[in-house]
Amino acid sequence: QVQLVESGGGLVQAGGSLRLSCASSGRIILSFYAMGWYRQAPGKQRELVAETNGGNTNYADSVKGRFTISRDNGKNTVYLQMNSLKPADTAVYYCRAQGTFGSPYWGQGTQVTVSS
Repeated sequence: QVQLVESGGGLVQAGGSLRLSCASSGRIILSFYAMGWYRQAPGKQRELVAETNGGNTNYADSVKGRFTISRDNGKNTVYLQMNSLKPADTAVYYCRAQGTFGSPYWGQGTQVTVSS
């Protein structure tokens, strides 16, 4: 069974940084998938934070210039580097892999809490 496993979340003060990782524990090669990071804050809908597909990347306006999505194909891992964190970035962050066909794979989420 394919699983995506996120890690790297935690508690950080405003202005700090975290790097989230998303690795596959199943038999999928993430470089073949469009990868995205999403987040869901309490009482809010899940929203796209950043995505990468081929050579293209896309960011939510709220994180542009602060977050960077990247891949390490040798490690079959996708990262989300988060700098200049704000309390508004507090949420559960999810990794998503979407192939050309079929339903996407989701990770279980990792909590990011930014204190003021």
